[in-house]
Amino acid sequence: MKRLFILLLIACSTIATIHAQQRAKVRSQQTTPIHVKTLFNDIIKTWGAPSDEVYSINKNPNTNLIESSVRITYFVANNSEWTDENDKSLNLKDICEAFKKDESTSYQLLHLSPGTNESFSLRAVDGNGKDKSYLVRGMNKEEMWLLCTKNAENPQLRDAYAIKWTLSDDKRKILGGIYQITSLRPDVYMKNMSSAGLMSENQNTFTIDGRVGYDLTDSLYVVYMADTAEELDKVGDNDYVATMPVVNKRFSFSVQLDKPKVGRIRTVMPDGSLCELWTNLDFVPGETYRITTHNGYYDEDRDYEQRVGRYSGKSLLNDLQRRGIDDQTFTVVDEVPEEFRTAENNVNQGGISTLSVAQNAVLFAKAELVKLHIDKVKNSYQMMGAAMKDNFRSRERVQLIFKQILQQNKELDKQYQEIIKYIRYTGAFSSREWSDMYKEILKFYTEQNQGLSEAYKDSITNGRPILKLRDYLNKQTEKYMKEMGKVMTKH
Repeated sequence: MKRLFILLLIACSTIATIHAQQRAKVRSQQTTPIHVKTLFNDIIKTWGAPSDEVYSINKNPNTNLIESSVRITYFVANNSEWTDENDKSLNLKDICEAFKKDESTSYQLLHLSPGTNESFSLRAVDGNGKDKSYLVRGMNKEEMWLLCTKNAENPQLRDAYAIKWTLSDDKRKILGGIYQITSLRPDVYMKNMSSAGLMSENQNTFTIDGRVGYDLTDSLYVVYMADTAEELDKVGDNDYVATMPVVNKRFSFSVQLDKPKVGRIRTVMPDGSLCELWTNLDFVPGETYRITTHNGYYDEDRDYEQRVGRYSGKSLLNDLQRRGIDDQTFTVVDEVPEEFRTAENNVNQGGISTLSVAQNAVLFAKAELVKLHIDKVKNSYQMMGAAMKDNFRSRERVQLIFKQILQQNKELDKQYQEIIKYIRYTGAFSSREWSDMYKEILKFYTEQNQGLSEAYKDSITNGRPILKLRDYLNKQTEKYMKEMGKVMTKH
């Protein structure tokens, strides 16, 4: 237990904001993303390659109304960071600003940064059900922005605006593509398919709708199924009933059932072996279980579990399986037994010591993941120090490392939110433990800022990247001081 708490303190020493201030946004009735469309038109007019453009329109022959349209334009622009002021150039910051300004017009906004492994495709579907997918982002070195709105003339249509790009080796050129696609909204398309009997929405169908979390690169899962909990415990590694390949971070499984059964999900590792951890579920006819997998745990479908699963009193899983324990090992779970549902009770009883074996395992796995990301930040600082002392000092390299550190701190934020959410949910920390953790958080930000103050004395570090990093760290420090005050007042 002591080892777990120490690890948590280390892991949480760079926790970013958990409770960012929520600001109410007044959403405009305007559905046209004016800033994005203006930006796209300017890029296409100045740097577009018409000869390589993909352009198609499908209209209803009776009404002459557009059912789908596709326009894909590739471009090569000058990078403003490496271009003389008198030359026409593209500022990448303008892309970010345009999409953010038009956020109020959208129902979906997505940004994928370089380094993430997630690919992305846009699907164009017309009224006849004919569809085609267009790969927008296929390489992890590409950056991408996407915005989707309802079509102003036909609310059943979706207008999708996307842009992706990479930089040339010398950073002077921006090589990208612009995607403007209008088609049936995905939810309308799925509904139409169901009404036409083209989808298996049979009331006896059980479905797993899965997503792979940002912290995993899993490519394949296998599914086991049995009539009873006892039979599930006896299934062999090779007794799986189906495979679930991961495509675009999604995986799924459907089966016709005449009665409720029990099942299990396991990960197939890169070397072909099976993960030692697994997830037990109730398979219920007519239901869909929505799950997101993470490194060492998963986001459960709480509504499902309360209605027909492990919290409903109807579960076919045995007590150990419901708690996430099989043969003295734990499965990949993110659930809290009834006796630990009230966080305040756990705090009063002494924090971490009140957790079950399964909860401790989940908490430890989350802490290990946070520590891994902290190590990445520390390694980047070491790289920066080496780059500044190098005999062939490169300003460009130092600036890139600062950008990398900022991005790594933001990635840490996702991990910290996961672990803080779980700590608060289970009541894993006593008042003293909360206090100690926040002190470590503030200490780490102070150390980072002190290091940056020293680094700033060297002219090679001067520039926007280090200023943006310092500003981010200062804001995090301020917010966590407030957060600490709130927690200590509460407890």
